[in-house]
Amino acid sequence: MTSARILVADDQTDILQALRLLLGEAGFQTDLVNSVEGVLDRVERGPYDLLLMDLNYSRDTTSGREGLDLLDRVRVHDAGLPVVVMTGWGSIDTAVEAMRRGAKSFVQKPWDDTILVEVVRREIDEGQATRRRDAKLAREHEEAGLIQRALLPSTMPTIVGCQVAALWTPASGIGGDCYDVLRFSDARVALSIADVVGKGLPAALLMSNLQAAVRAFATSHAEPHEVCGSVNRLLCRNIASGKFVTFCYAVIDTATKVVAYSNAGHNPPVLARADGSVDRLAPTGLVLGVASDWSYTTGSFAVGSGDRLVCFTDGLSEANSPLGEEFGEDQLVETIRAHRTASAPELARVVFAGVSEWTGGAFQDDATLIVVAID
Repeated sequence: MTSARILVADDQTDILQALRLLLGEAGFQTDLVNSVEGVLDRVERGPYDLLLMDLNYSRDTTSGREGLDLLDRVRVHDAGLPVVVMTGWGSIDTAVEAMRRGAKSFVQKPWDDTILVEVVRREIDEGQATRRRDAKLAREHEEAGLIQRALLPSTMPTIVGCQVAALWTPASGIGGDCYDVLRFSDARVALSIADVVGKGLPAALLMSNLQAAVRAFATSHAEPHEVCGSVNRLLCRNIASGKFVTFCYAVIDTATKVVAYSNAGHNPPVLARADGSVDRLAPTGLVLGVASDWSYTTGSFAVGSGDRLVCFTDGLSEANSPLGEEFGEDQLVETIRAHRTASAPELARVVFAGVSEWTGGAFQDDATLIVVAID
């Protein structure tokens, strides 16, 4: 088994050599540096299992300011590197400040050999365990993201009289947004879009449950309000207290030129008309997962050639700029209206690009978009 690597930093050569001997006898590999620049250079080239560092690097300097500043810079390069600081009896307050900034422990000078080795070994063991745990969680997070992506439609169905496109971007690899596109016939297609309250793995698990429920209840003969009611009753039996889901389900019939929908508290989808006017698919019931006996209703709109139906989650409308300014639904609607002649894939791309530019490329929340272009 490879011995742990320790970077030891102190401006006094005799201290460095004493620590090399002590730590070497304890079974550790040590690299020695005597300056702030040396620490940063070695940390960048790493990896190390622990940094054992003095807080002063200039003669006659006892404030510890150099060490505190160095600690901040080290954590920028490697936030997970365990750091143990060395300090004299008169600068315990500085050591406490170092721990507030991320140091794991401190050793007083002159040190007790047994205590120093115990502290170093403890922090290395805990640091290695934390990195293994973090690596395992990262792998599981990545696998969960792949599974979640596989549950979403990989391609859009071909429907006579319309074109469908969708984009989905989770804020952290996995998320609580979901959508689905279900083909019932050559001229009928159903869309669903949902936003689970919360983020991360809990939201993703609830999203998977929701998606399975929608696929079970969304038959070709089920009315939108019936789908909402059935999914709601199922979720109410399984959802944790305080959680809920916004949801919209719509069926587009290109033969009759009608969109029928039921909206459970979701952001009202935008129906941009060919003439530039805009309708919204307003909520027809309460969010899912709150009241099992809630009765939903179905709304409908006639659609015509050149119309665009856009369903979205609040990760787009509530996206913030670096200055904290919200993109907003008004700007989202105007972007859709201004590009209403674009194809479904192009309109989806333009909207996402506009929000991404607004945020500086960093979405703060899961973002999902479905576009239907009526021929």
